[in-house]
Amino acid sequence: MRIQNLLFAQYFILITFPLMSSSQSLVSISNPFIDTSESNYIQNDTLSHKLHNFDLHHWEIPSKDPDRIILNFNGDPSSRRAVTWRTDSSVKKSFAQIALASANSNFTNNLITLSASIEEFDLGIYKSNKSLIVNYHSVVFDGLNPNSIYVYRVGNGENWSEWIQFKTAKREYSPFQFVYFGDAQNDILNHWSRVIRKAYQTAPNASFVIHAGDLVDSAHRDYEWAQWFKAGGFIHSQWTAIPVVGNHEFQKTTKSSPRKLSIQWRPQFTLPIEENLSNKLHETVYTVNYQDVLILVLNSTDNLDEQTEYIKDKLGNSDARWKIVTSHHSVFSPAKGRDFEYARKYWKPLFDKYGVDLVLNGHDHLYARGHVPIMTTDLDKSGKINTLYITSVSGPKQYKADIQKINGYKSDGYAVDILKEETQFFQVISVNNDKLTYIAYTALGDEYDKAIILKDFTSGDKFLK
Repeated sequence: MRIQNLLFAQYFILITFPLMSSSQSLVSISNPFIDTSESNYIQNDTLSHKLHNFDLHHWEIPSKDPDRIILNFNGDPSSRRAVTWRTDSSVKKSFAQIALASANSNFTNNLITLSASIEEFDLGIYKSNKSLIVNYHSVVFDGLNPNSIYVYRVGNGENWSEWIQFKTAKREYSPFQFVYFGDAQNDILNHWSRVIRKAYQTAPNASFVIHAGDLVDSAHRDYEWAQWFKAGGFIHSQWTAIPVVGNHEFQKTTKSSPRKLSIQWRPQFTLPIEENLSNKLHETVYTVNYQDVLILVLNSTDNLDEQTEYIKDKLGNSDARWKIVTSHHSVFSPAKGRDFEYARKYWKPLFDKYGVDLVLNGHDHLYARGHVPIMTTDLDKSGKINTLYITSVSGPKQYKADIQKINGYKSDGYAVDILKEETQFFQVISVNNDKLTYIAYTALGDEYDKAIILKDFTSGDKFLK
């Protein structure tokens, strides 16, 4: 019997069954923090220090095995992809292997192995976390073939993940679909799991997924990030994620410190860095160009004026067939006590000017779809529109609509088409030539709302069907 099992027996005497909740797991057998075969863990630790790990779920505790594996865009989607994962601090060297996928396992004969960048990270920076040192690892796959299925895995040379597949984009325009979620935020593992899993069942071949902010409730609390990663499971490692920062991704680390971006955000995502923006906005404001569709990701919490210039530059210099903007705060907030006046005053005119087709928001914890029509002297009988605006929620936290406020947006040229409270949603958006099809599904997988934008690429005219 290994020593760690003897230690387990000693712990078990101290921890009786009545003290264990049904949601807790005894993790000592596989827990690297009490594995006496690892001398770096036992030289300076005491049994009491190790015992504190027992109030963590097994899926919170890092080990030599890679966990929290996630794909992100980082550069040209037809030739690049970034992967990030986590281990315990004993893993000092790590790798990612990749190959063109095949219908059998022979792809292993043609592997490319890349060394990972490693970032040591102390969860204890935030007082509510256990003071654990973990390592985040990242690799950017470059020089990939367009429109190709690749298979990859990550690990330290002995402890590997499973093989995981993804497909690169085409260089030119081609039809595709993607998924969009509003706030997950609260009670994530219990109530958001079924939503992301139903979305995967509904659109398993989606090219990417947009998480429109407030992925968690407490920015720095690792327990909530652990829930988010467990809820999505392998989906995070297979669907390429476009995470959008929300207000709940900002929080103080101490009572006297200023609010700061989630301490986990930059270590756990490997996102594009816009060098012309201030450091504060790095990896929270970026652009993805996917098969002639522009996706502009904004940070609606910080440095709004700086982003206004960024919007002008990116939209003004883009000739993409379709233009999509996503930010957390709703431009036309439908909920009581919410108002993103800055966006209506400074961003919406740019969306109108540069022909943004679709804006995807969260924050208000209810569902609203509306549009900005082209105003004519004929009382808008033309049916033309500028932009379709969506506010949605995927988690259990729900708010009430403020009808009076929504009606007040008419002066901004906004017309609400549909509202829904007390419902968890996910959305699937399909782009096919001159048609963008938007469908909202409930957590049950039932189609609730549908809108189609028909676009004349010569004139720029758009009609809502």
